[in-house]
Amino acid sequence: MEKRIVVLLGSPRKKGNSAKLAEYLSKGAKSKEAKVESFYLNGMNIKPCQGCRRCQKENAKGCVIKDDMQILYPKLKEADAVVIASPIYWFNISAQTKLFIDRCYAIGVGERNTFPGKRFAFLLSYADADPFSSGAVNALRSFQDMCNYLGAEVVGMVYGSGDEPGEIEKNRGLMKQAYRLGCQLAG
Repeated sequence: MEKRIVVLLGSPRKKGNSAKLAEYLSKGAKSKEAKVESFYLNGMNIKPCQGCRRCQKENAKGCVIKDDMQILYPKLKEADAVVIASPIYWFNISAQTKLFIDRCYAIGVGERNTFPGKRFAFLLSYADADPFSSGAVNALRSFQDMCNYLGAEVVGMVYGSGDEPGEIEKNRGLMKQAYRLGCQLAG
């Protein structure tokens, strides 16, 4: 049975380093016959969570905010695996990525949690050569905590350094890791 993988691109750069990692992951997944759908979060109309909690009321039908998350919710529910790709900006994930994650509250809490057992992978890029001084470790820890809370499985994390858009592709070993992670998600 064909695996469905949703890739969320959290960079404002369409051809940035995290997008390059996602490209290689997607190639790996497709080589194993997975169906991959990618969404460029920066190009979508996603408003911040308002903390109204109406999504958690009895008989609620999800988030009341009518924006492009309404496109993503059914995709996330149907997906076998979810991939989040983000650059590190100011020692953590991008604002676009954080907006998306916050809005998953509507489908990630209590009885409405659609994520238990779902497989997750994370792709990060940062300009500093060190994952500690860049802040990448903050993002990695956030992802681990999020998946633990959701009851989801972290299949893998690929992260590395690249400053200029697309520069990360020069790191062939890292591209191979992303490709292999895509194969693993599709398996």
